[in-house]
Amino acid sequence: MAKLDLSNKKFIISAAAQGIGYAIAKKIIDNGGIVYICDKDEKKIKLINSNVKYKKKIYAKKIDCNNIDEIREYFNSLKHLNKIDGLINNIGIAGPTQNLENISIEEWKKNIDINLNSHFYFSKFSIPFLKKNKKGSIVNMSSTAGLYGFAQRSPYSASKWGVIGLTKTLAIELGKHKIRVNAICPGSVEGERMQRVINAKAKLNKTSDKKIKKAFESMVSLKSFVSKEDIASMALFLLSDKAKNISGQIMTVDGNTERMI
Repeated sequence: MAKLDLSNKKFIISAAAQGIGYAIAKKIIDNGGIVYICDKDEKKIKLINSNVKYKKKIYAKKIDCNNIDEIREYFNSLKHLNKIDGLINNIGIAGPTQNLENISIEEWKKNIDINLNSHFYFSKFSIPFLKKNKKGSIVNMSSTAGLYGFAQRSPYSASKWGVIGLTKTLAIELGKHKIRVNAICPGSVEGERMQRVINAKAKLNKTSDKKIKKAFESMVSLKSFVSKEDIASMALFLLSDKAKNISGQIMTVDGNTERMI
């Protein structure tokens, strides 16, 4: 992908010490931007901060990205920035794989809280920074599960549908401030998290991991999983001035989902 000019632009990414969030952070840095990330994984945060390659390009802090008090304190610690150019709401969990009647109330609430409420928290505290910039971009992580019903993944699917509703509404509210809001809907992303989903679904349905993986691949036209770098490339585009007139949109990076299993 050709480089996009993000020189000296500043971005906040939630839960970005690994996976898609960290892939986005690296893409931003490679294109001249500066990244402020937070994550609850203290070990990974320390590794990131000790990486000489990214010195003065990435600033990582340990916080629980779903604890409102810690989030408020985190944004207070960033007041010296005065303004930012973008926010990536990346925090999310896979949640339980189970029929709805067997999902506990605690599991349901946890999924909605982390996958949806956290987007509200980070957006709420980021918007004043973006308004001072007089333009900017918010990128929310949804999922193709937010576009289709997803059997045995009801809390995850419901939370991701909620992210799309939030995205559409925020785009309307913030348009007059030249702040764009879009959502990315990844399909099945290769990696440990997807493997855990496959394992859980195979166990619940008393079949093999191999059959479940093939079923997931069969859902999409390209018959393959996507990578975290694919998602990062879309995020980079949406954060850049190349997407200056794109707002309120749901961008799927999924190989064209035809159905859900």
